[in-house]
Amino acid sequence: MEKDWKIVYENPNEVRVEIVKAVLEESEIPAVIVNQKDTMYQFGNYKVYVNQAHINEATKIIRHDLEFE
Repeated sequence: MEKDWKIVYENPNEVRVEIVKAVLEESEIPAVIVNQKDTMYQFGNYKVYVNQAHINEATKIIRHDLEFE
């Protein structure tokens, strides 16, 4: 991952992470998912990254528009 991309969301649930990515992309914020789950034991998280230029807007969208937690 390039240095200008930062984590804005992480969760072990792939569906939730895909929803977050889709909502960000609908708001014209490019997002990338990185799978950091162990394939054998299934622990770890999926992480959503956005470019640092979009981090404030992405964080606001995740906190205010998505009610997962």
